[in-house]
Amino acid sequence: LKLKNAKEGEVVTRFPPEASGFIHIGHTKAALVNFMLAQQYKGKMILRFDDTNCDKEKHEYEAAILQDLKTLGISWDIGPTYTSDYFPQMMEMAEKLIREDKAYCDNTPQAEMQKHRFDGTPTPCRDNSLEKNLAMWEEMKKASPEGLQTCLRAKLSVDNPNKALRDPVIYRCNLTPHPRHGDKYKVYPTYDFACPIVDSVEGVTHALRTSEYNDRNDQYRWMIKALGLRPPSLDDFSRLNMEYTVMSKRKLTEFVDNGKVWGWDDPRMPTARGLIRRGVHVNALWEFVKVQGMSKVCNTMEWEKIWNLNKKIIDPIAPRYTCVDQFRIPATISGVDAVSRQTLALHKKNADVGTKEVAFGPKLFLEEQDVVLLSEGEEVTLLDWGNSYVRKIEKDAEGKPTAVALELHLAGDVKTTKQKLSWLADVEANVPIMIYEFDHLITERNIDK
Repeated sequence: LKLKNAKEGEVVTRFPPEASGFIHIGHTKAALVNFMLAQQYKGKMILRFDDTNCDKEKHEYEAAILQDLKTLGISWDIGPTYTSDYFPQMMEMAEKLIREDKAYCDNTPQAEMQKHRFDGTPTPCRDNSLEKNLAMWEEMKKASPEGLQTCLRAKLSVDNPNKALRDPVIYRCNLTPHPRHGDKYKVYPTYDFACPIVDSVEGVTHALRTSEYNDRNDQYRWMIKALGLRPPSLDDFSRLNMEYTVMSKRKLTEFVDNGKVWGWDDPRMPTARGLIRRGVHVNALWEFVKVQGMSKVCNTMEWEKIWNLNKKIIDPIAPRYTCVDQFRIPATISGVDAVSRQTLALHKKNADVGTKEVAFGPKLFLEEQDVVLLSEGEEVTLLDWGNSYVRKIEKDAEGKPTAVALELHLAGDVKTTKQKLSWLADVEANVPIMIYEFDHLITERNIDK
């Protein structure tokens, strides 16, 4: 991970989530990139909630994001701050642009405005007088019937090949109460207007964004220059796309609301909570992001890469327990008179994992898939116990095994046996467990197709 024009001790990054859902693996990558780089350059990271869209934001999402970041091992040096903390300054800056003929109010019907933007032609409102623009701006701030039909647009270009630069909307009316400010405001800045302002005001030195914002970088720079603000350094990295996965919070919300999943922490969801619940170790997510770094190459990543990293991390620390399938085969073993217990290591190669108590007794359960491979008279190994002979295999009318009789032979050499059997003593202390196997929520490998 490297930054351009970075000085040790002076770097300030930011992670600006919108509290409109739980963070997913894409947000996790963005948060980790900003956090890692701030640490690498002995700088600071700001956590800022982008609360400009009060139709979607909820306090419960904000609390969930804070908790998930802590779970991921991500801390912040400043914040959490809120974009809405700077609403008064932003309104002053918007009016400054109006007075300098760099912004205008537009009440052109939405469909007609979209056609003008597509065709690269101006709407009649682009030539409004200063007085008319200021009057329309006041109506917007009051959310009058006229104001509700109006938006404020930055005066960049009407026909730039980059459509993101075609007089973007920078303020809209919204009557939905704000989660923090209630009914105080009736007009709200768009993300494209608010982001460069707050980045500059908060002292961000490096604004790191995913490559999907490339078309908006010139817009970001225009806002900074037009308002006379200190320019942060812009850099981008590839957006994370995963196979068989949708990252849109709107679509993920639909899954939750429509009961397609158990919730935001469903193990099939690409959310941080879902992944961790499914068994992904936090360190695996860190390593996954480190491998990608600041690459700008956009590829659809395979989940197998995460699972391989995860296995390397959890294999040395995961405790080992034994279970048998519900279609288990009962077995008796001669040479064992009563149930006994021994303390064994939870991990043979890592004593720090701890110990477990294992029951040994005359009645066992074996896996059906193992028993069908056995032959009478064969010597086999009972894992973590020793060898035994298969004396008898009982079968039903269809030839399926129903019971096995074994004879303990601890003097046998475990190196000479072909079959190594998992087993479980038939004791009251056994605990029934439920195992879930999860597939992808999406049947298409690449959702964009």
